[in-house]
Amino acid sequence: MLVILLAPALWNGFPFVYADTGGYLARPFEGALELGRSAFYGAFLAAGVPLDFWPNILAQAILTIWVLVLTLRAHGLGDQPRLAVLIVAVLSLLTSLPWFVGYLMPDILLPLAVLALHLLAFRPQALGGIEKALLVVLVAAAIASHMAILGVVLVLVAAFALVRIVAPGLRLARPRPGLPALALATGLVLAPLSNLAITGTFAFTPGGSSFLFARLVQSGVIDRYLTDRCPDPALKLCAFRDDLPETADDWMWAPDSPLQKLGEWDGFEPEARRIIGETLRLYPALHLATALKSAGEQLVTLKTGSGIRSGDNHHALSVFERFTPDLVPRFQASRQQHDWFGFTLVNAVQVPFLLLCMIALPVVLALPRPYIPRSVAALALTVVLALLANAAICGIFSNPANRYQSRLAWLAPLVVGVATLRYRPAPVLQVAAPAPLP
Repeated sequence: MLVILLAPALWNGFPFVYADTGGYLARPFEGALELGRSAFYGAFLAAGVPLDFWPNILAQAILTIWVLVLTLRAHGLGDQPRLAVLIVAVLSLLTSLPWFVGYLMPDILLPLAVLALHLLAFRPQALGGIEKALLVVLVAAAIASHMAILGVVLVLVAAFALVRIVAPGLRLARPRPGLPALALATGLVLAPLSNLAITGTFAFTPGGSSFLFARLVQSGVIDRYLTDRCPDPALKLCAFRDDLPETADDWMWAPDSPLQKLGEWDGFEPEARRIIGETLRLYPALHLATALKSAGEQLVTLKTGSGIRSGDNHHALSVFERFTPDLVPRFQASRQQHDWFGFTLVNAVQVPFLLLCMIALPVVLALPRPYIPRSVAALALTVVLALLANAAICGIFSNPANRYQSRLAWLAPLVVGVATLRYRPAPVLQVAAPAPLP
């Protein structure tokens, strides 16, 4: 299973680097918080520098296999190593799973946290004490690694508390929210404490309002606001009313973006928050419409291959050159940096497959319980909630992007596979033969 999950990165000759990888890695070297880049995960990356980050993706692969095996065992499919290997092989062929295992990004921790929360809530009796403790630590580390994971975990823990009340009516396994709540609380403590230890600042990773503002720029909400308010000497953004970029990415990262001229994200953040608040008050219907549109678009935006192009990695390369120059030649020699990867055929197969599996999740939930165990239905519910929460959080508070949903979408075929393997047809009633006539 390790070989299967690491095969793309091994063939690449280097762990996969994303445009944001450098932002994470720089945190412990610069000792400062940065927009949306966890210092905790950055320290994890820094630990793997001497061996070109191979220990990092090896650890990610081991965690993935461990959580998958626990999930299979907890749902009555344990002690079948060939089945586990087959499931990993199918997921690696038909989903983005191995690519996210091989990324130097915290993305793989999101689906692992979702499975961990499900096991802690619905199947704790199938786990040992050490396993439960390690799953709590895994969820906490995931929360400290990315704020979007915190959002999804919050939604799931709240949903579990609600499901506990309505579970008998839905014929679901009744969740125990205690351990998921403990994992959430541990993550809420670990995130700012790790930032304090690494950067000297006791705070969560910043940037939520900045990403939301960028999405409002792309959605047209900010243009509407400036049209109604400018000229206004109290608004610095009025000076750039005619220069607003069309996309959120251009607002956030383009060198000539008005954001760069307004003091970058930290300098502009107070005005950004004020504008967000005023637009919510002035245009609630527009906010709701654009939010629903972004969330819906994010739900089905899930192609594989984001960032696997040499042109995407200029910032990461500059960080490597500044802080880890010895590994630059090996990174530059990777197939990724020579644009060997194409994903047109991959996505022509994977995207329809993933969408069909996502559509199948409500079918799994609706199956009568004699056909499917309550615990498997609860697994389907957990993944449905996670997919919806992730689409809403990333689509609304950032901007729809393939990577955001692709990192989680492989859970859908996993659930469909578990449900298929645990499916039991209803017993056929035996009708007694009539007694012979005298």
